[in-house]
Amino acid sequence: MKTVTIALQRLFPDRDRDLPLPGTMTAGASGLDLPAAVAGEITLAPGEIRLIPTGLVMAIPEGYEGQIRPRSGLALKHGISLINSPGTIDSDYRGEIGLPLINLGPAPYTIRRGDRVAQLVIQEVCRVELRLTSDLEATVRGGGGFGHSGV
Repeated sequence: MKTVTIALQRLFPDRDRDLPLPGTMTAGASGLDLPAAVAGEITLAPGEIRLIPTGLVMAIPEGYEGQIRPRSGLALKHGISLINSPGTIDSDYRGEIGLPLINLGPAPYTIRRGDRVAQLVIQEVCRVELRLTSDLEATVRGGGGFGHSGV
């Protein structure tokens, strides 16, 4: 397994020293859990969207991106997700990592300081070189439209 070093800073080191740094919960986990840097607690009503702060900034190396993803347990048990899932953190972004959470569940959900509310996965990216052409090679699926598998 490849190791990538990412520089991480707390925006408010004195205020957030009680919060855990992002980390994995098991040896095989690919996502780093991100804690909510809220003061006290925030309750999301059904259908409500809120930007939840993490208090963290990072320098992702060029050639990589950070993908912010929902936590599966929160999604299944409470309907908590990310409105732009997965979110992307580009290698040249240096602002605070914010988590645009949405409550898709039927009941209000309370987020408490330090709760693990999303996860960060680091992925390699490749540069794309587009080549405009007048024809494309045919496939079995063809141009059947959105959701069409061709069979």
